[in-house]
Amino acid sequence: MFSFMFLLMLVPHELLSSTHLAVISPQDPVLPIGSSLTATCTLAPGLGLQAGSLFWTLNGVSVCSSSYSVLSPDTLSVTLHNLNGSQQQSGDNLVCHGADGHILAGSCLYVGRPPEKPVNLTCWSRNTKDLSCRWSPGGRGETHVRTKYTLKYKLRWYGREKECEIYSTGKQRYSCYIPRNLALFTPYEIWVEAANQLGSATSDITTLDILDVVTTDPPANVQVSRVGVLEDQLTVRWASPPELKDVLFQAKYQIRYRLEDSSEWKVVDDVGNQTSCRLAGLRPGTVYFVQVRCNPVGIYGSRKPGIWSDWSHPAAASTPISERLQSGSCDPKPGEQNSTLRRELKQFFGWVRKHASGCSGMSIKLYDQWRVWLQKTHKTRNKILQDDNS
Repeated sequence: MFSFMFLLMLVPHELLSSTHLAVISPQDPVLPIGSSLTATCTLAPGLGLQAGSLFWTLNGVSVCSSSYSVLSPDTLSVTLHNLNGSQQQSGDNLVCHGADGHILAGSCLYVGRPPEKPVNLTCWSRNTKDLSCRWSPGGRGETHVRTKYTLKYKLRWYGREKECEIYSTGKQRYSCYIPRNLALFTPYEIWVEAANQLGSATSDITTLDILDVVTTDPPANVQVSRVGVLEDQLTVRWASPPELKDVLFQAKYQIRYRLEDSSEWKVVDDVGNQTSCRLAGLRPGTVYFVQVRCNPVGIYGSRKPGIWSDWSHPAAASTPISERLQSGSCDPKPGEQNSTLRRELKQFFGWVRKHASGCSGMSIKLYDQWRVWLQKTHKTRNKILQDDNS
């Protein structure tokens, strides 16, 4: 714990203007946690008040009179020991009162810690021309001592040090935006400096190439639609990211989808560079939610992948209801067909179904043909059963 004692000189009477009833010194000090403070309240001349009649409050609570000292007829001091961190952003309110309780003067105490080195520094670019970085305060986080953060960067092997100028803040999170004048094909060194009136600290240096941290907004115009009458398939289409329309790259996409009443997502990784995908092996008559994200790969020949975008807003569609579900008909009983043939067909179609999942186009056509044939067969069989019953 810190053990600092701030010894204050009395405030000369000539420094008190006629508009002030009293003056507290020091005004708005910044102190480390665990320190001690001695403050004075000096009355303006001609008030007819005596220092011995005054009292102190801290955040609205009276301070024990045993910590007071009458230094002169018009000056009362108070000593506070082992100060805790400030309870509010505006500081702790130390107030000097007259005997009747009215306020004579006040001061704000800012009690906290020196900054620790910032952590979790990450950066990304949305169009190869800009750069955004964010970081978090280090150690136990911030107290209510105002800390200034400065993001600095320079080319690794040459160039002068520069400072980022466009900052934004969140809860225990900071970011800065560099909109222009960035070099490609040359790595940057980036770091953050933190400073307040109690000390300073510097983050570890992050080295990066702009081309290795490119990302995009989520794919736009995501649409999900049925595939004709096929009750177990949906088609997903989307637009490529507009930020990189003038950049040589090959996008990589991922799709994830889930049932309406489920929170478990299934991810499709083998989408490649296309902007559409066929989802197969779905449940008939079911609503599916679908999202897409993008990773720009091979920017200007870079061998490293970019950074995945956020997922797009969910799009939804339902698969058609199965004809069997609509008619209420049942599958044939085992004795009605040759069991060996049925087992072989089941294995074959299971293989086709497995390889048709995701967005692979090798077996989609064959799978589609089989599904159409199967559904026509069910329709024909149901019609015959209805005619026989009529």
